[in-house]
Amino acid sequence: MAIAHIAVLSAALSALLILPCAAAALLSPETRHVRRLFTRRGRQELRALRTLDRTLRVLDPGPRLAALDDPAIEQIAFDLQRLDHQRRSGPTRCSAVWLAAVLRAYDARLQLACRRLGVTEHLQPLDGLDREIERVRVEGQLEAAGLTLRRPDDR
Repeated sequence: MAIAHIAVLSAALSALLILPCAAAALLSPETRHVRRLFTRRGRQELRALRTLDRTLRVLDPGPRLAALDDPAIEQIAFDLQRLDHQRRSGPTRCSAVWLAAVLRAYDARLQLACRRLGVTEHLQPLDGLDREIERVRVEGQLEAAGLTLRRPDDR
Protein backbone atom coordinates (compact mmCIF):
# COMPACT_ATOMS: atom_id res chain seq x y z
CA MET A 1 0.00 0.00 0.00
CA ALA A 2 2.86 2.36 0.77
CA ILE A 3 4.36 1.81 -2.67
CA ALA A 4 1.07 2.81 -4.32
CA HIS A 5 0.97 6.00 -2.23
CA ILE A 6 4.56 6.84 -3.23
CA ALA A 7 3.74 6.29 -6.93
CA VAL A 8 0.60 8.46 -6.75
CA LEU A 9 2.41 11.23 -4.84
CA SER A 10 5.36 11.26 -7.27
CA ALA A 11 2.98 11.34 -10.27
CA ALA A 12 1.02 14.21 -8.75
CA LEU A 13 4.20 16.12 -7.88
CA SER A 14 5.66 15.66 -11.35
CA ALA A 15 2.34 16.74 -12.91
CA LEU A 16 2.37 19.88 -10.77
CA LEU A 17 5.92 20.68 -11.87
CA ILE A 18 5.84 19.65 -15.53
CA LEU A 19 2.38 20.72 -16.74
CA PRO A 20 2.78 24.48 -16.09
CA CYS A 21 6.14 24.48 -17.88
CA ALA A 22 4.72 22.57 -20.84
CA ALA A 23 1.71 24.90 -21.04
CA ALA A 24 3.96 27.97 -20.95
CA ALA A 25 6.16 26.50 -23.68
CA LEU A 26 3.18 25.74 -25.92
CA LEU A 27 1.47 29.08 -25.42
CA SER A 28 4.50 31.34 -25.79
CA PRO A 29 4.74 33.15 -29.15
CA GLU A 30 8.40 32.14 -29.63
CA THR A 31 7.51 28.47 -29.91
CA ARG A 32 5.01 28.74 -32.74
CA HIS A 33 6.95 26.08 -34.62
CA VAL A 34 6.36 23.62 -31.75
CA ARG A 35 2.61 24.19 -31.98
CA ARG A 36 2.74 23.41 -35.69
CA LEU A 37 3.48 19.81 -34.83
CA PHE A 38 0.18 19.43 -33.00
CA THR A 39 -2.16 20.64 -35.75
CA ARG A 40 -2.85 19.15 -39.15
CA ARG A 41 -2.41 22.49 -40.89
CA GLY A 42 0.88 23.02 -39.08
CA ARG A 43 2.20 19.65 -40.23
CA GLN A 44 1.14 20.46 -43.80
CA GLU A 45 2.98 23.78 -43.60
CA LEU A 46 6.10 22.03 -42.35
CA ARG A 47 5.91 19.53 -45.20
CA ALA A 48 5.52 22.35 -47.71
CA LEU A 49 8.48 24.21 -46.20
CA ARG A 50 10.66 21.09 -46.37
CA THR A 51 9.69 20.55 -50.02
CA LEU A 52 10.49 24.17 -50.83
CA ASP A 53 13.83 23.85 -49.05
CA ARG A 54 14.72 20.74 -51.07
CA THR A 55 13.84 22.40 -54.37
CA LEU A 56 15.85 25.51 -53.50
CA ARG A 57 18.86 23.38 -52.61
CA VAL A 58 18.73 21.80 -56.07
CA LEU A 59 18.95 25.20 -57.78
CA ASP A 60 22.65 26.03 -57.58
CA PRO A 61 23.36 29.76 -57.98
CA GLY A 62 27.12 29.09 -58.02
CA PRO A 63 27.82 29.27 -61.76
CA ARG A 64 25.78 32.44 -62.23
CA LEU A 65 27.54 34.17 -59.33
CA ALA A 66 30.95 33.09 -60.62
CA ALA A 67 30.18 34.75 -63.96
CA LEU A 68 29.33 38.01 -62.18
CA ASP A 69 32.68 38.08 -60.40
CA ASP A 70 34.69 38.78 -63.55
CA PRO A 71 35.44 42.49 -63.89
CA ALA A 72 34.71 44.41 -67.04
CA ILE A 73 37.41 44.56 -69.71
CA GLU A 74 37.76 48.31 -69.05
CA GLN A 75 38.56 47.58 -65.40
CA ILE A 76 41.09 44.94 -66.45
CA ALA A 77 42.73 47.45 -68.83
CA PHE A 78 42.90 50.07 -66.08
CA ASP A 79 44.45 47.54 -63.67
CA LEU A 80 47.00 46.50 -66.29
CA GLN A 81 47.97 50.13 -66.92
CA ARG A 82 48.33 50.79 -63.20
CA LEU A 83 50.36 47.64 -62.57
CA ASP A 84 52.55 48.29 -65.62
CA HIS A 85 53.30 51.77 -64.28
CA GLN A 86 54.12 50.30 -60.85
CA ARG A 87 56.44 47.65 -62.24
CA ARG A 88 58.38 50.20 -64.31
CA SER A 89 58.79 52.83 -61.56
CA GLY A 90 58.28 53.47 -57.87
CA PRO A 91 59.18 51.17 -55.00
CA THR A 92 59.44 48.11 -57.24
CA ARG A 93 62.88 49.22 -58.37
CA CYS A 94 64.14 49.07 -54.75
CA SER A 95 62.34 46.03 -53.35
CA ALA A 96 62.49 42.59 -54.92
CA VAL A 97 59.53 41.40 -52.85
CA TRP A 98 57.39 44.33 -54.03
CA LEU A 99 58.40 43.75 -57.65
CA ALA A 100 57.54 40.04 -57.39
CA ALA A 101 54.10 40.87 -55.95
CA VAL A 102 53.40 43.44 -58.67
CA LEU A 103 54.52 41.01 -61.39
CA ARG A 104 52.26 38.27 -59.98
CA ALA A 105 49.30 40.66 -59.99
CA TYR A 106 50.20 41.89 -63.49
CA ASP A 107 50.42 38.33 -64.81
CA ALA A 108 47.09 37.42 -63.19
CA ARG A 109 45.43 40.39 -64.91
CA LEU A 110 47.11 39.49 -68.21
CA GLN A 111 45.70 35.96 -67.92
CA LEU A 112 42.24 37.34 -67.14
CA ALA A 113 42.40 39.70 -70.13
CA CYS A 114 43.50 36.81 -72.36
CA ARG A 115 40.56 34.70 -71.21
CA ARG A 116 38.13 37.55 -71.83
CA LEU A 117 39.50 38.33 -75.32
CA GLY A 118 40.23 34.75 -76.40
CA VAL A 119 44.01 35.16 -76.65
CA THR A 120 46.15 32.11 -75.90
CA GLU A 121 48.74 32.51 -73.16
CA HIS A 122 51.18 30.22 -71.36
CA LEU A 123 52.35 32.40 -68.46
CA GLN A 124 51.56 29.99 -65.63
CA PRO A 125 54.03 27.15 -66.28
CA LEU A 126 56.94 29.44 -67.20
CA ASP A 127 59.40 31.35 -65.05
CA GLY A 128 62.47 33.50 -65.47
CA LEU A 129 63.42 34.75 -68.91
CA ASP A 130 60.88 32.48 -70.63
CA ARG A 131 58.11 34.12 -68.64
CA GLU A 132 59.37 37.60 -69.59
CA ILE A 133 59.36 36.64 -73.28
CA GLU A 134 55.85 35.17 -72.98
CA ARG A 135 54.70 38.31 -71.17
CA VAL A 136 55.97 40.50 -74.05
CA ARG A 137 54.28 38.21 -76.59
CA VAL A 138 50.97 38.29 -74.68
CA GLU A 139 51.16 42.08 -74.35
CA GLY A 140 51.60 42.35 -78.12
CA GLN A 141 48.65 40.03 -78.76
CA LEU A 142 46.43 42.01 -76.38
CA GLU A 143 47.44 45.33 -77.94
CA ALA A 144 46.70 43.84 -81.37
CA ALA A 145 43.26 42.88 -80.02
CA GLY A 146 42.67 46.55 -79.12
CA LEU A 147 43.56 46.66 -75.42
CA THR A 148 45.68 49.61 -74.25
CA LEU A 149 48.24 48.34 -71.76
CA ARG A 150 50.32 51.47 -71.15
CA ARG A 151 49.28 54.93 -70.08
CA PRO A 152 49.93 57.65 -72.66
CA ASP A 153 52.47 59.33 -70.35
CA ASP A 154 54.43 56.04 -69.87
CA ARG A 155 55.17 55.39 -73.55
